Amino acid sequence: MNTKDVQHFCETLSAVEQKQKTHPKHFLSYYLHGKKFAYFEIDENDKWQFSIRVAQDRFLELTDQPGIKPSKYLARYHWITIEQIEAVDEEYLQALILWSYQTSRESLPKKLQGELSA
Repeated sequence: MNTKDVQHFCETLSAVEQKQKTHPKHFLSYYLHGKKFAYFEIDENDKWQFSIRVAQDRFLELTDQPGIKPSKYLARYHWITIEQIEAVDEEYLQALILWSYQTSRESLPKKLQGELSA
């Protein structure tokens, strides 16, 4: 998957909102009713880095792989940054994104979760 594929996949998930920030850095974030589940950081060299939340038991496994590191400021909440998303298997990356999305969904009030299921 490339950055466009990942963006498209995130946008196709139910009730996703996309937000852009440009100061002090460029961010393209994906939210589910105000709960962030994924984001891109675009640095000054126009390099795209993708970050998502992962399960605690997967955090160490993933950050031991080349090109995947703990996210700045969010690592304590088990967020990782993937420097080259093309290097990660497509199905595995989609599963990681879905897990992050589901985790955000489960943190929503039960009534809102029910509305998303309908």
